[in-house]
Parts: sequence; structure tokens; C-alpha cells
Amino acid sequence: MKSGTILLTGFEPFGGEYINPAWEVARALDGEQVAGARVVAWQLPCVFGAALQSLAKALARHQPQLVLALGQAAGRSELSVERVAINVDDARIADNQGSQPIDEAVIGGAPAAYFSTLPIKSMVAALRVAGYPAGISQSAGTFVCNHVFYGLQHQLADTAVRSGFMHIPLLPQQAALHPGEPSMALATMVEGVRLALGVAWRVRNDVRQGGGSIA
Repeated sequence: MKSGTILLTGFEPFGGEYINPAWEVARALDGEQVAGARVVAWQLPCVFGAALQSLAKALARHQPQLVLALGQAAGRSELSVERVAINVDDARIADNQGSQPIDEAVIGGAPAAYFSTLPIKSMVAALRVAGYPAGISQSAGTFVCNHVFYGLQHQLADTAVRSGFMHIPLLPQQAALHPGEPSMALATMVEGVRLALGVAWRVRNDVRQGGGSIA
């Protein structure tokens, strides 16, 4: 593709935080041209159900050819490109409206899981070559991040729009309040996500190389 739109989503702060790196990265890239495509940022509420309604609105309004959803993942030290979304909401904490679904389906009667349709291994390989900590994650959790990832893949399952999810670490100012938690500078995450978007836009056939895990 030579031109088009990339939708980049990020969440509002949650869990008592005053900032969310996912939204900070998304809005930093809003309006940029990446590999000839225009990036459009969209903030999602950290709320079960409402997040998917907001996502549907963004998809209808911007008609993107590629979508990458970003989410905060405390405890992760790298840019984690997610492989699979599962049809389960099982919240350890309440969302921003106090909802805490346990063992519920994201979408009743839908498939058990969806895989990312982005070239996840090519994205990770390019990030590593460029010096960014990156890896493939086999689980997007069971909170609102997975909820959005699953809902995104479900909505786009019968379309040509490619989509997926990436978890990113805390910002240094957040980690300062959580001793021992890894973090990454905002500028580094912005540069890494920009690179990953360019690869996702250009690459149609993913590389075939190891990216699994033993446990």
C-alpha cells in the first residue's frame, strides 16, 4: 500500500494511575505519516463493553486499512507484540466504571480465540535489529486489553483490514511509584511503535522464524 490510514488506539489511565503510556504514545504519533500512511490516534475508555463501542465508532469514522491497539502492561520490560486474543473477560481488578466480569465471554457464541493479522515476527525482528527491547507475547491477559484485542479481531474478521495489539511498559514516572517495576522512556516507545507500524504497513507475508515460548 502506498497511502491510507492507520488507526492507533490507546487507553485512558486506569487502576489508580494518572497517566497511561498507551495513550501518550498514540497521541504522540497522531497525524504522522508512516510508510506513506496517515496515523490517526483514538483514545479508548478502560471499560468493558464501552471500549468496544468506542472502537467501533473509530473504525466507522476513519475506515483504516490497518489497526494497532496499544495497552499498558506493568511488569513488562519490552514492546510486546501480542499473538492471540481469547474470548474471556476475567478481571482481577474493576474497570473504570467499577465493572469486574468473571469468567464471561467477550462476545457470546463467538470463536474461542483470534490471532493477530499483523506480521508480528517481522515487527519484532525489525525492532530488535534497531536496538529496541521487543518480543512476541502469547497472552494479552483477560482484562480490558484482551477485551479490545478480541473485539477488534472479531469485528474485522471478514474484512481486508489487518489488525493486532501491542503491550508496552510503564513510563519511568509510573515506575517510580512502583519500586522494582521495569519502565521505558516515552520517546523510546514512540520511536519503537513508529518503526513497528511501518513494518506492519509494508510487510504482507510474515517471516518464518521462532517466536514461541517453552512455558
